[in-house]
Amino acid sequence: MALRQIYHHETGLRPSSSSGLVGIPVPNPFRLRFRPSPALPLARTRSELGGGEEQGKAEKGDGEAKKGRRKEGVTLDDVNPVGLGRRSRQIFDEVWRKFSGLGQISRSLTDDDEGLLLIRGPMCEFTVPEAQDTTVLVVGATSRIGRIVVRKLMLRGYKVKALVRKADPEVIDMLPRSVSIVVGDVGEPSTLRAAVQGSNKIIYCATARSSITGDLNRVDYQGVCNVTKAFQDYNNQLAQLRAGKSSKSKLLLAKFKSAESLEGWEVRKGTYFQDVVATKYDGGMDAKFEFTETGDAVFSGYVFTRGGYVELSKKFSLPLGSTLDRYDGLLLSVGGNGKPYILILETGPLADTSQSKLYFARINTKVGFCRVRVPFSSFRPVKPDDPPLDPFLVHTLTIRFEPRRQKFVEAPGANNQDPRSFKLIMEYIKALPTGMETDFILVSCTGSGIELSRRDQVLKAKKAGEDALRRSGLGYTIIRPGPLREEPGGQRALIFDQGNRISQGISCADVADICVKALHDSTARNKSFDVCYEYVAEQGNELYELVAHLPDKANNYLTPALSVLEKNT
Repeated sequence: MALRQIYHHETGLRPSSSSGLVGIPVPNPFRLRFRPSPALPLARTRSELGGGEEQGKAEKGDGEAKKGRRKEGVTLDDVNPVGLGRRSRQIFDEVWRKFSGLGQISRSLTDDDEGLLLIRGPMCEFTVPEAQDTTVLVVGATSRIGRIVVRKLMLRGYKVKALVRKADPEVIDMLPRSVSIVVGDVGEPSTLRAAVQGSNKIIYCATARSSITGDLNRVDYQGVCNVTKAFQDYNNQLAQLRAGKSSKSKLLLAKFKSAESLEGWEVRKGTYFQDVVATKYDGGMDAKFEFTETGDAVFSGYVFTRGGYVELSKKFSLPLGSTLDRYDGLLLSVGGNGKPYILILETGPLADTSQSKLYFARINTKVGFCRVRVPFSSFRPVKPDDPPLDPFLVHTLTIRFEPRRQKFVEAPGANNQDPRSFKLIMEYIKALPTGMETDFILVSCTGSGIELSRRDQVLKAKKAGEDALRRSGLGYTIIRPGPLREEPGGQRALIFDQGNRISQGISCADVADICVKALHDSTARNKSFDVCYEYVAEQGNELYELVAHLPDKANNYLTPALSVLEKNT
Protein backbone atom coordinates (compact mmCIF):
# COMPACT_ATOMS: atom_id res chain seq x y z
CA MET A 1 0.00 0.00 0.00
CA ALA A 2 1.45 3.34 -1.02
CA LEU A 3 2.06 5.97 1.58
CA ARG A 4 0.28 9.29 1.57
CA GLN A 5 1.57 12.07 3.75
CA ILE A 6 -1.01 14.15 5.61
CA TYR A 7 0.15 17.28 7.27
CA HIS A 8 -1.72 19.34 9.82
CA HIS A 9 -0.67 22.91 10.14
CA GLU A 10 -1.79 25.83 12.21
CA THR A 11 -1.09 29.45 11.69
CA GLY A 12 -0.28 29.94 15.33
CA LEU A 13 -2.88 32.74 15.57
CA ARG A 14 -6.57 32.06 15.19
CA PRO A 15 -8.30 33.88 12.32
CA SER A 16 -11.09 36.30 13.05
CA SER A 17 -14.44 34.79 12.19
CA SER A 18 -15.92 38.25 11.73
CA SER A 19 -13.26 39.35 9.28
CA GLY A 20 -14.23 40.03 5.72
CA LEU A 21 -10.88 38.64 4.58
CA VAL A 22 -11.27 34.89 4.89
CA GLY A 23 -8.31 32.98 6.22
CA ILE A 24 -6.17 35.95 7.32
CA PRO A 25 -4.69 35.35 10.79
CA VAL A 26 -5.45 38.35 12.98
CA PRO A 27 -2.45 39.15 15.15
CA ASN A 28 -2.78 40.80 18.51
CA PRO A 29 -1.46 44.32 18.00
CA PHE A 30 1.01 45.43 20.60
CA ARG A 31 1.40 48.99 21.73
CA LEU A 32 4.48 50.11 23.58
CA ARG A 33 4.43 53.31 25.55
CA PHE A 34 8.00 54.46 25.71
CA ARG A 35 10.26 57.28 26.62
CA PRO A 36 13.00 58.60 24.34
CA SER A 37 16.04 56.39 24.83
CA PRO A 38 19.43 56.14 23.12
CA ALA A 39 18.75 52.43 22.65
CA LEU A 40 16.05 53.29 20.10
CA PRO A 41 17.67 55.87 17.84
CA LEU A 42 15.11 55.44 15.06
CA ALA A 43 12.03 55.75 17.28
CA ARG A 44 10.61 59.25 17.71
CA THR A 45 7.79 60.32 20.01
CA ARG A 46 5.36 63.00 18.94
CA SER A 47 6.78 65.35 21.61
CA GLU A 48 10.12 65.25 19.80
CA LEU A 49 8.28 66.34 16.68
CA GLY A 50 6.81 69.34 18.46
CA GLY A 51 3.58 67.76 19.69
CA GLY A 52 4.29 67.20 23.38
CA GLU A 53 1.72 69.70 24.63
CA GLU A 54 -0.98 68.34 22.37
CA GLN A 55 -0.17 64.83 23.54
CA GLY A 56 -0.74 65.77 27.18
CA LYS A 57 -4.08 67.31 26.35
CA ALA A 58 -5.12 64.26 24.37
CA GLU A 59 -4.18 61.91 27.20
CA LYS A 60 -6.14 64.04 29.66
CA GLY A 61 -9.17 63.97 27.39
CA ASP A 62 -8.88 60.20 27.02
CA GLY A 63 -8.89 59.81 30.80
CA GLU A 64 -12.03 61.89 31.20
CA ALA A 65 -13.74 59.94 28.44
CA LYS A 66 -12.93 56.65 30.14
CA LYS A 67 -14.40 57.89 33.43
CA GLY A 68 -17.57 58.90 31.62
CA ARG A 69 -17.88 55.48 30.03
CA ARG A 70 -17.54 53.73 33.38
CA LYS A 71 -20.48 55.70 34.71
CA GLU A 72 -22.73 54.57 31.87
CA GLY A 73 -24.54 51.27 32.12
CA VAL A 74 -24.60 48.40 29.61
CA THR A 75 -26.95 49.15 26.72
CA LEU A 76 -28.55 46.89 24.14
CA ASP A 77 -26.02 48.04 21.54
CA ASP A 78 -23.25 46.47 23.60
CA VAL A 79 -24.72 42.99 23.22
CA ASN A 80 -26.30 43.33 19.79
CA PRO A 81 -24.64 40.72 17.48
CA VAL A 82 -24.84 43.08 14.53
CA GLY A 83 -23.18 45.86 16.47
CA LEU A 84 -20.52 43.53 17.84
CA GLY A 85 -19.72 42.27 14.35
CA ARG A 86 -19.49 45.81 12.99
CA ARG A 87 -17.25 46.85 15.87
CA SER A 88 -14.96 43.83 15.44
CA ARG A 89 -14.64 44.64 11.75
CA GLN A 90 -13.68 48.21 12.59
CA ILE A 91 -11.05 46.96 15.01
CA PHE A 92 -9.69 44.57 12.41
CA ASP A 93 -9.52 47.30 9.76
CA GLU A 94 -7.68 49.55 12.19
CA VAL A 95 -5.20 46.79 13.09
CA TRP A 96 -4.63 46.00 9.44
CA ARG A 97 -4.08 49.67 8.63
CA LYS A 98 -1.33 49.72 11.25
CA PHE A 99 0.33 46.61 9.86
CA SER A 100 -0.01 47.71 6.22
CA GLY A 101 1.88 50.87 7.11
CA LEU A 102 4.95 48.92 8.16
CA GLY A 103 8.00 49.96 6.23
CA GLN A 104 6.62 53.40 5.34
CA ILE A 105 9.32 55.32 7.18
CA SER A 106 8.54 58.59 5.45
CA ARG A 107 4.82 58.50 6.33
CA SER A 108 3.87 61.36 8.64
CA LEU A 109 2.39 60.49 12.01
CA THR A 110 -1.32 61.05 12.62
CA ASP A 111 -3.21 61.64 15.81
CA ASP A 112 -4.01 57.94 16.03
CA ASP A 113 -0.31 57.12 15.97
CA GLU A 114 0.34 59.09 19.15
CA GLY A 115 2.78 57.30 21.41
CA LEU A 116 2.77 54.13 19.33
CA LEU A 117 5.74 52.20 18.11
CA LEU A 118 4.88 49.46 15.63
CA ILE A 119 7.78 47.06 15.64
CA ARG A 120 8.72 45.14 12.54
CA GLY A 121 11.66 42.81 12.79
CA PRO A 122 12.84 39.97 15.01
CA MET A 123 10.08 40.69 17.54
CA CYS A 124 7.37 40.00 14.96
CA GLU A 125 6.68 36.25 14.79
CA PHE A 126 5.54 36.49 11.15
CA THR A 127 8.83 37.88 9.84
CA VAL A 128 10.93 35.66 7.53
CA PRO A 129 14.72 36.24 7.60
CA GLU A 130 15.02 36.32 3.80
CA ALA A 131 12.00 38.57 3.34
CA GLN A 132 13.63 41.96 3.78
CA ASP A 133 15.87 41.38 0.75
CA THR A 134 13.19 39.80 -1.45
CA THR A 135 10.73 41.55 -3.75
CA VAL A 136 7.81 39.38 -4.85
CA LEU A 137 5.65 40.18 -7.87
CA VAL A 138 2.10 38.89 -7.42
CA VAL A 139 0.30 38.43 -10.73
CA GLY A 140 -3.45 38.35 -10.16
CA ALA A 141 -3.18 40.19 -6.84
CA THR A 142 -6.93 40.88 -6.73
CA SER A 143 -7.96 37.25 -7.24
CA ARG A 144 -9.36 35.10 -4.43
CA ILE A 145 -5.95 33.68 -3.61
CA GLY A 146 -3.90 36.69 -4.68
CA ARG A 147 -5.43 39.06 -2.12
CA ILE A 148 -4.53 36.71 0.73
CA VAL A 149 -1.05 36.09 -0.70
CA VAL A 150 -0.35 39.83 -0.74
CA ARG A 151 -1.30 40.24 2.90
CA LYS A 152 0.65 37.21 4.06
CA LEU A 153 3.72 38.52 2.24
CA MET A 154 3.35 41.93 3.85
CA LEU A 155 3.03 40.45 7.34
CA ARG A 156 6.26 38.51 6.80
CA GLY A 157 8.22 41.55 5.71
CA TYR A 158 8.43 41.04 1.94
CA LYS A 159 8.45 43.88 -0.53
CA VAL A 160 5.39 43.27 -2.67
CA LYS A 161 4.53 44.40 -6.19
CA ALA A 162 1.02 43.78 -7.48
CA LEU A 163 0.26 43.51 -11.18
CA VAL A 164 -3.26 44.73 -12.00
CA ARG A 165 -4.97 45.45 -15.32
CA LYS A 166 -6.52 48.75 -14.20
CA ALA A 167 -5.67 51.07 -11.35
CA ASP A 168 -9.29 51.78 -10.46
CA PRO A 169 -10.08 53.10 -6.97
CA GLU A 170 -11.93 49.92 -6.04
CA VAL A 171 -8.92 47.86 -7.09
CA ILE A 172 -6.49 50.01 -5.11
CA ASP A 173 -8.70 49.80 -2.03
CA MET A 174 -8.46 45.99 -2.14
CA LEU A 175 -4.69 46.10 -1.53
CA PRO A 176 -2.62 47.46 1.37
CA ARG A 177 -1.22 50.94 0.94
CA SER A 178 2.40 49.82 1.15
CA VAL A 179 2.04 47.53 -1.89
CA SER A 180 3.60 48.82 -5.09
CA ILE A 181 0.91 48.65 -7.76
CA VAL A 182 1.96 48.15 -11.38
CA VAL A 183 -0.53 48.40 -14.24
CA GLY A 184 -0.08 45.77 -16.93
CA ASP A 185 -1.68 42.95 -18.88
CA VAL A 186 -0.25 39.43 -19.04
CA GLY A 187 -1.46 39.24 -22.63
CA GLU A 188 0.65 42.27 -23.63
CA PRO A 189 4.40 41.56 -23.25
CA SER A 190 5.32 45.25 -23.57
CA THR A 191 3.47 46.06 -20.34
CA LEU A 192 5.35 43.47 -18.28
CA ARG A 193 8.86 44.96 -18.44
CA ALA A 194 8.13 47.51 -15.72
CA ALA A 195 6.40 44.88 -13.58
CA VAL A 196 9.37 42.50 -13.39
CA GLN A 197 11.90 45.27 -12.75
CA GLY A 198 13.39 44.73 -9.31
CA SER A 199 11.48 41.49 -8.70
CA ASN A 200 13.25 38.46 -7.25
CA LYS A 201 10.37 35.99 -7.34
CA ILE A 202 6.94 35.73 -8.94
CA ILE A 203 3.67 34.22 -7.70
CA TYR A 204 1.19 33.77 -10.55
CA CYS A 205 -2.42 33.63 -9.28
CA ALA A 206 -4.18 35.07 -12.32
CA THR A 207 -7.07 33.14 -13.85
CA ALA A 208 -9.26 33.74 -16.87
CA ARG A 209 -12.56 35.47 -16.15
CA SER A 210 -14.48 33.40 -18.68
CA SER A 211 -14.33 29.97 -20.28
CA ILE A 212 -13.90 31.39 -23.77
CA THR A 213 -10.96 29.65 -25.42
CA GLY A 214 -9.29 32.91 -26.39
CA ASP A 215 -9.49 34.26 -22.83
CA LEU A 216 -8.18 30.99 -21.36
CA ASN A 217 -5.20 30.92 -23.70
CA ARG A 218 -4.42 34.59 -23.13
CA VAL A 219 -4.24 34.30 -19.32
CA ASP A 220 -3.46 30.67 -18.45
CA TYR A 221 -1.07 29.89 -21.30
CA GLN A 222 0.21 32.94 -23.15
CA GLY A 223 0.24 34.98 -19.96
CA VAL A 224 2.58 32.50 -18.28
CA CYS A 225 4.82 32.51 -21.36
CA ASN A 226 4.97 36.31 -21.43
CA VAL A 227 5.73 36.71 -17.74
CA THR A 228 8.44 34.05 -17.72
CA LYS A 229 10.09 35.55 -20.80
CA ALA A 230 10.02 39.06 -19.33
CA PHE A 231 11.51 37.73 -16.08
CA GLN A 232 14.28 35.91 -17.95
CA ASP A 233 15.07 39.00 -20.02
CA TYR A 234 15.31 41.07 -16.86
CA ASN A 235 17.71 38.60 -15.24
CA ASN A 236 19.85 38.57 -18.38
CA GLN A 237 20.03 42.36 -18.33
CA LEU A 238 21.21 42.28 -14.72
CA ALA A 239 23.87 39.73 -15.62
CA GLN A 240 25.13 41.88 -18.49
CA LEU A 241 25.48 44.85 -16.17
CA ARG A 242 27.63 42.67 -13.93
CA ALA A 243 29.62 41.50 -16.98
CA GLY A 244 28.51 37.96 -16.30
CA LYS A 245 25.72 35.53 -17.07
CA SER A 246 22.42 35.12 -15.28
CA SER A 247 22.19 32.10 -13.01
CA LYS A 248 18.72 31.52 -14.47
CA SER A 249 19.91 31.46 -18.10
CA LYS A 250 20.04 28.25 -20.10
CA LEU A 251 23.37 27.05 -21.55
CA LEU A 252 23.36 26.55 -25.32
CA LEU A 253 24.92 23.19 -26.20
CA ALA A 254 24.00 23.01 -29.88
CA LYS A 255 22.05 25.18 -32.30
CA PHE A 256 21.34 23.88 -35.79
CA LYS A 257 21.09 27.01 -37.92
CA SER A 258 23.51 26.24 -40.77
CA ALA A 259 25.28 23.37 -42.48
CA GLU A 260 28.43 24.13 -40.45
CA SER A 261 26.52 23.49 -37.21
CA LEU A 262 26.20 19.82 -38.20
CA GLU A 263 29.94 19.26 -38.06
CA GLY A 264 31.06 16.82 -35.39
CA TRP A 265 27.78 14.89 -35.32
CA GLU A 266 28.28 11.24 -36.25
CA VAL A 267 25.60 8.84 -37.53
CA ARG A 268 26.06 5.22 -36.42
CA LYS A 269 24.18 1.94 -36.84
CA GLY A 270 24.12 -1.12 -34.61
CA THR A 271 22.14 -4.09 -33.30
CA TYR A 272 21.40 -5.42 -29.85
CA PHE A 273 21.70 -8.99 -31.09
CA GLN A 274 22.44 -10.79 -34.36
CA ASP A 275 19.69 -12.89 -35.93
CA VAL A 276 21.29 -14.74 -38.84
CA VAL A 277 17.99 -16.03 -40.22
CA ALA A 278 16.18 -12.69 -39.97
CA THR A 279 18.96 -10.76 -41.70
CA LYS A 280 18.30 -12.67 -44.93
CA TYR A 281 14.79 -11.27 -45.17
CA ASP A 282 14.81 -7.87 -43.46
CA GLY A 283 15.21 -4.60 -45.33
CA GLY A 284 18.25 -3.37 -43.43
CA MET A 285 18.58 0.07 -41.87
CA ASP A 286 19.88 3.46 -42.85
CA ALA A 287 20.00 7.01 -41.46
CA LYS A 288 21.38 10.43 -42.38
CA PHE A 289 21.77 13.85 -40.80
CA GLU A 290 21.57 16.75 -43.25
CA PHE A 291 20.76 20.42 -43.54
CA THR A 292 17.88 20.79 -45.98
CA GLU A 293 17.06 23.59 -48.41
CA THR A 294 14.29 24.77 -46.11
CA GLY A 295 16.87 25.54 -43.41
CA ASP A 296 16.18 22.53 -41.17
CA ALA A 297 18.62 20.07 -39.62
CA VAL A 298 16.95 16.69 -40.19
CA PHE A 299 17.93 13.33 -38.72
CA SER A 300 15.94 10.70 -40.65
CA GLY A 301 16.03 7.09 -41.77
CA TYR A 302 14.54 3.66 -41.17
CA VAL A 303 15.29 0.48 -39.21
CA PHE A 304 13.88 -2.76 -40.58
CA THR A 305 16.52 -4.97 -39.00
CA ARG A 306 15.31 -6.94 -36.01
CA GLY A 307 17.07 -5.66 -32.90
CA GLY A 308 18.69 -2.83 -34.83
CA TYR A 309 19.03 0.87 -34.06
CA VAL A 310 20.52 4.05 -35.52
CA GLU A 311 21.93 6.95 -33.51
CA LEU A 312 23.34 10.44 -33.75
CA SER A 313 26.24 11.27 -31.45
CA LYS A 314 28.62 14.12 -30.63
CA LYS A 315 31.16 15.04 -27.96
CA PHE A 316 30.33 18.18 -26.01
CA SER A 317 32.47 21.30 -26.32
CA LEU A 318 31.37 23.42 -23.37
CA PRO A 319 32.36 27.08 -22.99
CA LEU A 320 35.34 27.78 -20.78
CA GLY A 321 34.37 27.62 -17.12
CA SER A 322 31.05 25.85 -17.73
CA THR A 323 30.25 22.39 -16.40
CA LEU A 324 26.97 20.49 -16.52
CA ASP A 325 26.90 19.91 -12.78
CA ARG A 326 25.67 23.50 -12.47
CA TYR A 327 22.59 22.62 -14.52
CA ASP A 328 19.47 20.61 -13.85
CA GLY A 329 18.82 18.86 -17.16
CA LEU A 330 18.51 19.16 -20.93
CA LEU A 331 15.98 21.00 -23.09
CA LEU A 332 15.51 19.92 -26.72
CA SER A 333 13.52 21.85 -29.30
CA VAL A 334 12.63 19.28 -31.96
CA GLY A 335 10.01 18.47 -34.57
CA GLY A 336 9.12 15.58 -36.82
CA ASN A 337 6.64 12.74 -36.99
CA GLY A 338 6.23 12.14 -33.25
CA LYS A 339 8.40 9.05 -32.66
CA PRO A 340 10.00 8.09 -29.32
CA TYR A 341 13.78 8.28 -28.89
CA ILE A 342 16.45 7.41 -26.34
CA LEU A 343 18.92 9.97 -25.01
CA ILE A 344 22.26 8.51 -23.92
CA LEU A 345 24.90 10.37 -21.89
CA GLU A 346 28.44 9.01 -21.69
CA THR A 347 30.73 9.76 -18.77
CA GLY A 348 34.30 8.89 -17.92
CA PRO A 349 37.76 9.72 -19.25
CA LEU A 350 37.97 10.49 -22.95
CA ALA A 351 41.34 8.82 -23.29
CA ASP A 352 40.13 5.45 -21.99
CA THR A 353 36.73 4.48 -23.36
CA SER A 354 36.82 1.16 -21.49
CA GLN A 355 36.04 3.06 -18.28
CA SER A 356 33.12 4.94 -19.80
CA LYS A 357 29.67 4.61 -18.26
CA LEU A 358 26.40 5.03 -20.16
CA TYR A 359 23.13 6.52 -18.87
CA PHE A 360 19.86 6.61 -20.77
CA ALA A 361 16.44 8.31 -20.66
CA ARG A 362 13.47 7.78 -22.97
CA ILE A 363 11.69 10.78 -24.48
CA ASN A 364 8.51 11.21 -26.49
CA THR A 365 8.00 13.79 -29.21
CA LYS A 366 4.88 15.16 -30.88
CA VAL A 367 3.87 15.57 -34.49
CA GLY A 368 5.17 19.01 -35.37
CA PHE A 369 7.49 21.05 -33.15
CA CYS A 370 7.73 20.68 -29.39
CA ARG A 371 10.16 21.22 -26.53
CA VAL A 372 11.23 18.25 -24.47
CA ARG A 373 12.58 18.72 -20.92
CA VAL A 374 14.83 15.89 -19.70
CA PRO A 375 16.12 16.27 -16.10
CA PHE A 376 19.45 14.65 -15.28
CA SER A 377 17.69 12.79 -12.47
CA SER A 378 15.67 10.83 -15.04
CA PHE A 379 18.78 9.20 -16.56
CA ARG A 380 19.39 5.59 -15.47
CA PRO A 381 22.64 3.61 -15.78
CA VAL A 382 22.78 1.00 -18.53
CA LYS A 383 24.59 -1.29 -16.09
CA PRO A 384 22.63 -1.52 -12.82
CA ASP A 385 25.85 -1.64 -10.76
CA ASP A 386 27.06 1.75 -12.01
CA PRO A 387 26.66 4.77 -9.72
CA PRO A 388 24.05 7.50 -10.42
CA LEU A 389 24.78 10.03 -13.14
CA ASP A 390 27.28 12.76 -12.31
CA PRO A 391 26.65 15.60 -14.83
CA PHE A 392 30.16 16.95 -14.22
CA LEU A 393 31.65 13.90 -15.99
CA VAL A 394 29.37 13.95 -19.07
CA HIS A 395 31.26 14.40 -22.35
CA THR A 396 29.11 12.79 -25.09
CA LEU A 397 25.44 13.02 -26.06
CA THR A 398 23.70 10.41 -28.23
CA ILE A 399 20.19 10.40 -29.70
CA ARG A 400 19.09 6.87 -30.59
CA PHE A 401 16.10 5.56 -32.54
CA GLU A 402 14.97 1.98 -32.27
CA PRO A 403 11.64 0.67 -33.63
CA ARG A 404 9.11 -0.27 -31.01
CA ARG A 405 5.71 -1.84 -31.23
CA GLN A 406 3.29 1.06 -31.44
CA LYS A 407 0.20 2.21 -33.25
CA PHE A 408 0.41 4.03 -36.53
CA VAL A 409 0.63 7.80 -36.12
CA GLU A 410 -1.89 9.86 -38.01
CA ALA A 411 -0.33 13.11 -39.15
CA PRO A 412 -1.41 15.66 -41.76
CA GLY A 413 -0.27 14.45 -45.16
CA ALA A 414 1.37 11.33 -43.70
CA ASN A 415 -1.32 8.88 -42.65
CA ASN A 416 -0.46 5.38 -41.48
CA GLN A 417 3.23 6.01 -40.93
CA ASP A 418 5.50 3.03 -40.63
CA PRO A 419 6.75 2.83 -37.01
CA ARG A 420 10.14 1.68 -38.32
CA SER A 421 10.86 4.97 -40.11
CA PHE A 422 11.55 8.27 -38.39
CA LYS A 423 12.20 11.95 -39.01
CA LEU A 424 13.59 14.27 -36.33
CA ILE A 425 14.00 18.00 -37.05
CA MET A 426 16.42 19.54 -34.56
CA GLU A 427 16.45 23.23 -33.64
CA TYR A 428 18.64 23.43 -30.50
CA ILE A 429 19.80 21.62 -27.36
CA LYS A 430 20.22 23.57 -24.11
CA ALA A 431 21.07 22.84 -20.48
CA LEU A 432 18.60 24.00 -17.83
CA PRO A 433 20.07 25.91 -14.87
CA THR A 434 19.87 24.59 -11.33
CA GLY A 435 19.32 26.43 -8.07
CA MET A 436 18.32 26.07 -4.44
CA GLU A 437 15.01 27.95 -4.40
CA THR A 438 12.04 28.37 -6.67
CA ASP A 439 11.77 31.44 -8.88
CA PHE A 440 8.20 31.17 -10.14
CA ILE A 441 5.14 29.80 -8.30
CA LEU A 442 2.15 29.00 -10.48
CA VAL A 443 -1.31 28.33 -9.02
CA SER A 444 -3.05 25.95 -11.41
CA CYS A 445 -6.00 23.59 -10.77
CA THR A 446 -6.88 19.90 -10.68
CA GLY A 447 -10.12 20.24 -12.63
CA SER A 448 -12.29 19.11 -9.73
CA GLY A 449 -15.31 21.30 -9.20
CA ILE A 450 -15.27 22.70 -12.76
CA GLU A 451 -18.32 22.19 -14.93
CA LEU A 452 -17.96 19.28 -17.32
CA SER A 453 -18.88 21.46 -20.30
CA ARG A 454 -15.76 23.61 -19.89
CA ARG A 455 -13.40 21.40 -17.88
CA ASP A 456 -11.44 20.15 -20.90
CA GLN A 457 -10.88 23.69 -22.19
CA VAL A 458 -9.69 24.94 -18.80
CA LEU A 459 -7.35 21.99 -18.20
CA LYS A 460 -5.88 22.26 -21.69
CA ALA A 461 -4.95 25.91 -21.17
CA LYS A 462 -3.65 25.25 -17.65
CA LYS A 463 -1.50 22.34 -18.81
CA ALA A 464 -0.05 24.40 -21.66
CA GLY A 465 0.90 27.11 -19.15
CA GLU A 466 2.53 24.55 -16.85
CA ASP A 467 4.57 23.11 -19.73
CA ALA A 468 5.69 26.60 -20.75
CA LEU A 469 6.91 27.27 -17.22
CA ARG A 470 8.85 24.00 -17.06
CA ARG A 471 10.60 24.79 -20.34
CA SER A 472 11.50 28.34 -19.32
CA GLY A 473 14.55 27.32 -17.28
CA LEU A 474 13.25 29.04 -14.14
CA GLY A 475 12.96 27.16 -10.90
CA TYR A 476 9.25 26.44 -10.63
CA THR A 477 6.61 25.27 -8.18
CA ILE A 478 3.22 24.33 -9.61
CA ILE A 479 0.36 24.07 -7.10
CA ARG A 480 -2.87 22.38 -8.17
CA PRO A 481 -5.45 22.93 -5.43
CA GLY A 482 -8.81 21.24 -5.22
CA PRO A 483 -12.04 23.26 -5.40
CA LEU A 484 -11.45 26.54 -3.56
CA ARG A 485 -13.44 27.43 -0.47
CA GLU A 486 -13.93 30.77 1.24
CA GLU A 487 -13.17 29.76 4.81
CA PRO A 488 -10.42 30.26 7.39
CA GLY A 489 -7.15 28.43 6.83
CA GLY A 490 -5.06 26.33 9.18
CA GLN A 491 -8.04 24.40 10.50
CA ARG A 492 -7.64 21.01 8.81
CA ALA A 493 -4.88 18.66 7.75
CA LEU A 494 -3.71 18.79 4.13
CA ILE A 495 -2.97 16.03 1.63
CA PHE A 496 -0.15 16.54 -0.89
CA ASP A 497 -0.28 14.19 -3.85
CA GLN A 498 0.94 13.67 -7.41
CA GLY A 499 -1.18 11.97 -10.02
CA ASN A 500 -4.42 13.96 -10.20
CA ARG A 501 -6.27 11.75 -7.72
CA ILE A 502 -7.63 14.20 -5.18
CA SER A 503 -11.27 15.25 -5.05
CA GLN A 504 -11.70 17.37 -1.90
CA GLY A 505 -11.62 21.14 -1.63
CA ILE A 506 -9.25 23.49 0.17
CA SER A 507 -9.47 27.02 1.52
CA CYS A 508 -7.95 29.93 -0.39
CA ALA A 509 -6.01 30.85 2.75
CA ASP A 510 -4.29 27.45 2.87
CA VAL A 511 -3.27 27.74 -0.79
CA ALA A 512 -1.89 31.22 -0.15
CA ASP A 513 0.08 29.93 2.84
CA ILE A 514 1.63 27.20 0.68
CA CYS A 515 2.65 29.79 -1.92
CA VAL A 516 4.39 31.94 0.69
CA LYS A 517 6.14 29.02 2.40
CA ALA A 518 7.38 27.65 -0.93
CA LEU A 519 9.34 30.82 -1.75
CA HIS A 520 12.44 29.77 0.22
CA ASP A 521 11.86 26.01 0.56
CA SER A 522 14.42 24.02 -1.42
CA THR A 523 12.15 20.95 -1.50
CA ALA A 524 9.56 22.93 -3.50
CA ARG A 525 11.84 23.69 -6.45
CA ASN A 526 10.87 22.04 -9.73
CA LYS A 527 7.88 20.18 -8.29
CA SER A 528 4.23 19.98 -9.29
CA PHE A 529 1.71 18.66 -6.80
CA ASP A 530 -1.98 18.51 -5.93
CA VAL A 531 -3.24 19.60 -2.53
CA CYS A 532 -6.58 19.33 -0.74
CA TYR A 533 -8.14 18.75 2.67
CA GLU A 534 -7.67 15.47 4.47
CA TYR A 535 -10.39 12.95 3.79
CA VAL A 536 -11.09 9.31 4.59
CA ALA A 537 -11.88 7.05 1.65
CA GLU A 538 -14.78 4.64 1.69
CA GLN A 539 -14.21 1.11 2.94
CA GLY A 540 -12.34 -0.89 0.33
CA ASN A 541 -11.44 2.15 -1.81
CA GLU A 542 -8.40 3.35 0.13
CA LEU A 543 -5.54 4.49 -2.07
CA TYR A 544 -3.14 5.28 0.73
CA GLU A 545 -2.45 4.58 4.33
CA LEU A 546 -3.21 7.82 6.14
CA VAL A 547 -0.34 9.04 8.30
CA ALA A 548 -0.70 12.07 10.55
CA HIS A 549 2.19 14.49 10.92
CA LEU A 550 2.48 16.90 13.82
CA PRO A 551 4.12 20.21 12.85
CA ASP A 552 7.30 21.22 14.58
CA LYS A 553 7.85 24.37 16.58
CA ALA A 554 8.67 26.37 13.44
CA ASN A 555 5.36 25.23 11.89
CA ASN A 556 7.21 24.04 8.80
CA TYR A 557 4.80 21.49 7.41
CA LEU A 558 5.74 22.03 3.75
CA THR A 559 9.28 20.63 3.81
CA PRO A 560 8.38 17.14 5.10
CA ALA A 561 5.31 17.09 2.85
CA LEU A 562 7.20 17.85 -0.38
CA SER A 563 10.39 15.94 0.39
CA VAL A 564 8.71 12.62 -0.43
CA LEU A 565 7.27 13.85 -3.75
CA GLU A 566 8.96 13.32 -7.08
CA LYS A 567 11.01 16.14 -8.52
CA ASN A 568 10.95 17.54 -12.07
CA THR A 569 7.28 16.69 -12.53
